[in-house]
Amino acid sequence: MHKDVIHIIGGGLAGSEAAWQAAEMGVPVVLHEMRPQVETAAHKTDGLAELVCSNSFRSDDAENNAVGLLHEEMRRCGSLIMREGGKAAVPAGGALAVDRDIFSQGVTQALSDHPLITIERGEVAGLPPEEWESVIIATGPLTSPALAEAIKSLTGEDELAFFDAIAPIVDKDSINMDVAWFQSRYDKVGPHGTGKDYINCPMNKEQYEAFITALLDSEKTEFKAWEKNTPYFEGCMPIEVMASRGIETLRFGPMKPVGLSNPHTGEQPYAVVQLRQDNALGTLYNIVGFQTKMKYGAQTEVLKMIPGLEDASFARLGGLHRNTFINSPKLLDEQLRLKAMPRLRFAGQITGCEGYVESASIGILAARFAASEIRGTPTTAPPPTTALGALLGHITGGANAETFQPMNINFGLFPPLTGKFHKKERKPAMSRRALEDLEKWVTHKCKEAA
Repeated sequence: MHKDVIHIIGGGLAGSEAAWQAAEMGVPVVLHEMRPQVETAAHKTDGLAELVCSNSFRSDDAENNAVGLLHEEMRRCGSLIMREGGKAAVPAGGALAVDRDIFSQGVTQALSDHPLITIERGEVAGLPPEEWESVIIATGPLTSPALAEAIKSLTGEDELAFFDAIAPIVDKDSINMDVAWFQSRYDKVGPHGTGKDYINCPMNKEQYEAFITALLDSEKTEFKAWEKNTPYFEGCMPIEVMASRGIETLRFGPMKPVGLSNPHTGEQPYAVVQLRQDNALGTLYNIVGFQTKMKYGAQTEVLKMIPGLEDASFARLGGLHRNTFINSPKLLDEQLRLKAMPRLRFAGQITGCEGYVESASIGILAARFAASEIRGTPTTAPPPTTALGALLGHITGGANAETFQPMNINFGLFPPLTGKFHKKERKPAMSRRALEDLEKWVTHKCKEAA
């Protein structure tokens, strides 16, 4: 029983995707999820693949954006996460954003219905039992303390810990549309949008500077002693930390006004706060890029300074939680196996890949490696010219183990092109090369499976 089964610990995006991929390859899976028996600091439901921070999978542009390219590669690998993401899509310009509940329910239902997947609720406290010969640990950044301590003891490496912040969500009906307006940046339509997918709240210079002052003066969450030296991940920086780097930082970050024109005045505002649809009904909007560690009382007060949000009703305020990552370039081999105990593979954010789709994509690879191993068929990693291969290469050796930090997929991880290309042609050329090489890899895998 245990010899021919893959045990997957963690029912987040990576674990859910891994379970689906392995089962689709004909290998039985036991998916272990500790919720609801054991809760985490950030999850609100017991659904599989629950989205905690944002509801966005980011750009869906497969030609010009590395994230969009990863989306397409995952679709071509039969990704459950991308399939259900498409079903739960809400308008978000050129991005793929989803209704959180519809998405999680879709993933949970698909896994529950699969004849080769068994879902077991309860914590795997400590190292998996020795009789589990094939294990994928996909517990994410909120790994339970008992398992995290066991991994630390086994590897001899201190875990990498980062703070991850959650953005607030606003009831749409409480937004003053006499001040705010609908528009996507540069009126970009995107695959699920109309060019008017974001609610924009404008600020003049005086309002912006008053907002920054209030932000910096607000009461912040105090850290416990063991958290004080934990660094922030640059890709999910709290707004007040960004603001502390200089008064213009937010205006050139999440509050940049470029590509937007206020129809109430006919002018480009000095700064803009954008809100993106968070559910299919269009009743909830999250404040884009506004992760925060402000205390709840301070959040309500400061965020209501934003023009159009003076009477805002918050469905959820922002928050902060600590994330845990392993030093993957030092600890994992090229097939995501733990060098100190090869029966254990790792997938998802715990490996140091940052982002929803990045995490799920590593779930695809971990499952395919594990399932091929059980089936006795040789397998290789996807080419480094693909988004999947580039991300895998980064976390299993491409990154410097001494300075390793979580990383989103980006074209900087890909091998350079051969030949000369105009600057505007480079990304499309890299995307074409990636999809051509991925197609060969996928076709080869299909022949192996047959």
